[in-house]
Amino acid sequence: MTKTNLTGVIDYGVGNVRSVCSAVEAVGGRPILSSDPIELLGCERLILPGVGAFAHGMTELTSRGLDTALKSAVSDGMPLLGICLGMQMLAQSSLEFGESEGLGLAQGVVSLIPSSDPAHTLRLPHVAWKTLERRSDAAAWLFDGVDPDARFYFIHSYAVPATSPDVVAVAEIDGNEFAAVFAVDNVVGTQFHPEKSGPEGLKMLKNFVMKGDMIHV
Repeated sequence: MTKTNLTGVIDYGVGNVRSVCSAVEAVGGRPILSSDPIELLGCERLILPGVGAFAHGMTELTSRGLDTALKSAVSDGMPLLGICLGMQMLAQSSLEFGESEGLGLAQGVVSLIPSSDPAHTLRLPHVAWKTLERRSDAAAWLFDGVDPDARFYFIHSYAVPATSPDVVAVAEIDGNEFAAVFAVDNVVGTQFHPEKSGPEGLKMLKNFVMKGDMIHV
């Protein structure tokens, strides 16, 4: 079958989907912005973006039947990239505003970023450009051509802990590490926004769009 680089960007009413679509197009993909499960399942790969609260995002996703569609797509081997809140919703659950169930496609419970000093209140949300520290060779194709010293744009208050067994790379704030990238089978997630992280972020997004068929390697 001819590869068409058809990339479904999941529209569930949460997040900057237009910027993701523009970035996908800029790296040679064909973005399809849709909330229709049937249309999305016809794509070659999927991106789940998101900004905001975990429970609200999951509610909007499930109300459209997109949670079931995503699990079906992953089960069939389709590559899936979660960005920021989208990454968090791929995890098992979140403790943001009480416990909420996630998609369960990666291990980890999303938690508030802790302060390393109990007497010091950490300033949140964490808004910064940070380098990544690789912890695993999994999803090595995602980092092809990316400068090891590159900085990526983060904006969040919650994260998957760095101790999750699916963590590929971590970043840190106030001496505390958290998951910056995780990967399990055909699912990857980035806590940062590759579409807002300049040329190096676009390289990583291009690797997903162009090399997603390597996702099991």
